[in-house]
Amino acid sequence: MTAITLGPEGTYSHRAARAIDDDIDFAQSFMAIVEAVSNGEYDYGIIPVENSIEGSVTESLDAVAEYDVAVVREIITPIRHALLAQGPEFDTVASHSQALAQCRSYLEREYPDAELEAVASTARGVERARDDPTVAGIGHPDNGGDGLEVLAEDIQDQTSNATRFFALAPASERSEGGGKTSLVVYPDANYPGLLLELLEPFADRDINLTRVESRPSGERLGDYVFHIDVAAGHYEARTKEAIEDLEALSEDGWVRWLGSYDTEHVVE
Repeated sequence: MTAITLGPEGTYSHRAARAIDDDIDFAQSFMAIVEAVSNGEYDYGIIPVENSIEGSVTESLDAVAEYDVAVVREIITPIRHALLAQGPEFDTVASHSQALAQCRSYLEREYPDAELEAVASTARGVERARDDPTVAGIGHPDNGGDGLEVLAEDIQDQTSNATRFFALAPASERSEGGGKTSLVVYPDANYPGLLLELLEPFADRDINLTRVESRPSGERLGDYVFHIDVAAGHYEARTKEAIEDLEALSEDGWVRWLGSYDTEHVVE
């Protein structure tokens, strides 16, 4: 049993992946992770989909719309950012764009002249800091040591900062059990009231929507794919009926049921 997530070792994705498996490989993009799971190269893939400060991780959403995979578990973990460097003097702060955004107020207040450099992951930024004394990284405080000092902890703009991860598996692993369900809907249509029509099947059956997100389809300007999460399992008749209504509304497009799953909170 092997999992794949965003590398290198020490990313927040890596920390979430350890709740799934100890045998973990690393990729350099979320799209590559989802593709590898879809192709059956890995049993599991762990990707972030939503942060409590910065919102959705759009590359992850686009990836699960592009490839046929199953969501089998949801992992929520608190995000504790630290500033790590070889010393207190540096010119650049390097980290994943999401981490830089989550620490925006702190960086503007404490290091207004520092150059911000977006890299592929928080761990990659820490590696930059370990190799270059003019660079600081943002990552989990456990990434300190081996020449890196933890200059400040809990520098995120909100102490409640948390990220939601999907544990993905090949499409054949979809389960009807679980308290939440995720869908991707491409109606291939655009007319007044379309979004209302897509959401009414859930409201009519007293199903709570926990997230609705639109992403460009890539087909043409103003054309969208909708990501919908609901607080109900696919085993429930009301959920199946709502999806059937969605499929009728999207007869020119498609509806993909990603799976039903439960939530696990991982605190490290």
